[in-house]
Amino acid sequence: MKAKEVRQMSEKELNTQLTELKAELFNLRFQLATGQLDNPLRIKTIRKDIARVKTIVRERELSLGKEV
Repeated sequence: MKAKEVRQMSEKELNTQLTELKAELFNLRFQLATGQLDNPLRIKTIRKDIARVKTIVRERELSLGKEV
């Protein structure tokens, strides 16, 4: 997921995406613990996607505060 794609999402979509990514990260960690994980690098990409989404949400919060 690119930052450009994330910036085009609405607030509701961002929150939904964040929830889905966190659930996927939980499942990947569970698979890692049980030894069933095929691609361990997937954890890294999901963590970075979560960071991207949180960053965009925070930027929007800060920009709304400046406008008021």
